[in-house]
Amino acid sequence: MKNWKLWAAVALAVLIGIVVLQNTDSVETRVLWITMTMPRVLLLLITLLVGVVIGMLLGNRLRKT
Repeated sequence: MKNWKLWAAVALAVLIGIVVLQNTDSVETRVLWITMTMPRVLLLLITLLVGVVIGMLLGNRLRKT
């Protein structure tokens, strides 16, 4: 039970690896007037990062008021 952080990190790494391996095909994405072709895993990562940044900004703003 001492190494639960290690096991959690290994489990998370395995899950991330599975997601990456299953989403390697390219997708066409349109943002406003720009059309981009990128691997689906990159699109998922960008979406995750944008969500985290917005959540952090809103969290900080709500905490200050």
